[in-house]
Amino acid sequence: MKADRLDIVFHPVTANDLPTLAEWIGQPHWQQWWGEPKAEVGMIRDMVEGRDTTRPFLFHIDGEPRGYIQYWHIGDHQTPKYADDNPWLSELAPETIGIDLSIADANQLSKGIGSAVLRRFAQQLAEEGYRKIIIDPDRDNARAIRAYSKAGFTPVPALEGRSGEVVIMQFDANETDKADKAA
Repeated sequence: MKADRLDIVFHPVTANDLPTLAEWIGQPHWQQWWGEPKAEVGMIRDMVEGRDTTRPFLFHIDGEPRGYIQYWHIGDHQTPKYADDNPWLSELAPETIGIDLSIADANQLSKGIGSAVLRRFAQQLAEEGYRKIIIDPDRDNARAIRAYSKAGFTPVPALEGRSGEVVIMQFDANETDKADKAA
């Protein structure tokens, strides 16, 4: 499977997807970075039911669900509830969008899928008008940092060493536009 030629489609999460997500979140490669499955699914349910502005999606490759991706609005998280534990949130423009991504099956890790999915998702967000897009992998998640770099994300120099346990990486939609025009 050549990652740059994948047929990737994003479907908004529905209540029917929650059992699948609970199963995925319970897997060891998710548990390394996610919280308790019931609580995490509860937060995704809040998104699906409109109590949270985060937008959750399953990504499908060649028609099969292969993972989860979401985007969230930084401005909605620049409150004491979130910013007290993550002061870097206050240093970003409120119109910035954050992305989170997880691959369903551990056997699909390190195959270029995450990079391809993330790049496509970020490009779609850029096409929708979002110009400031970040991702915040755990500093110890070297695999994710490599994948996000391949997807076109680079560390935000102004936040290096000041973002606690995460690395703030930004997608350069302008560079993507230039690369697409050159291709």
